Amino acid sequence: MFNNRPRHTPAYMQHRDSVVIIVQARTGSQRLPGKVLLPLAGKSSLVRQVERLRRCRYAAAVVVATTHLESDDIIESLCHHEGILCFRGHPTDLLDRHYQCARAYGATTVVKVPSDCPLIDPVIVDTVIEAHLRAPRTYDYVSNLHPATFPDGNDVELITLTALERAWNNACKQFQREHTTPYIWDNPHLFRIGNIVWKSGMDYSMSHRWTLDYEADYHFIRTVYDELYDKKPDFGLNDILWMLNAKPEIARINSVYAGVNWYAHHLDELTTVGEHHTRILIQ
Repeated sequence: MFNNRPRHTPAYMQHRDSVVIIVQARTGSQRLPGKVLLPLAGKSSLVRQVERLRRCRYAAAVVVATTHLESDDIIESLCHHEGILCFRGHPTDLLDRHYQCARAYGATTVVKVPSDCPLIDPVIVDTVIEAHLRAPRTYDYVSNLHPATFPDGNDVELITLTALERAWNNACKQFQREHTTPYIWDNPHLFRIGNIVWKSGMDYSMSHRWTLDYEADYHFIRTVYDELYDKKPDFGLNDILWMLNAKPEIARINSVYAGVNWYAHHLDELTTVGEHHTRILIQ
């Protein structure tokens, strides 16, 4: 069973005040426009995701970082109505948006979570943050993506502000700016990189798709919420896996897109995708 909650409050919790989770969100998705506003158990996908992230023990704040485009006024209004912190920045330069948001909220550590992860498990997020807080001088960047082992839709990337600023100053390729962290991935000689892998030994990253990008993904995620939310609003990774094991037909709703990701279009430019960086096993 996946459970990483400590029994006692550890000493390194005192450093959580500088950890800010940033959720990048916009309404202009090409494949599924307005996807962050689609309803899940009576509220928008974005609100449900923030609700889950607010359960993280090791982060001081969760901020939605949207664009300054007029079409995203609705996201700012939604955040205001729900009492969610909101930052507005560059529409396509996500590296700049994350950096400016981090500075605006006084973060020394940024946790990047895309807004297409309304099933994300806060325990997984905490595990990535904890790996950094235990040894803050050991890593500049920690993720659970290189290699990925958790179900797609549990994507977590932690970056120190120093590393983020270095990338902001030096990244010059469009896809490096658009996707925030590829400059860090591709320069392991400049950044100390760590990775969390699922201690179970399982790799569900290509077989279990829990991310929101296509209409079928929405039908899958909405069904998961319909099955679990009323009975257990804080349902997690294990609850979803147990439910899918009992009802495999639900997993088939969006299985045609299993393994699809954005960086497949940049394999000729990315030099480290698939490489195994330092591994930090879940304790």
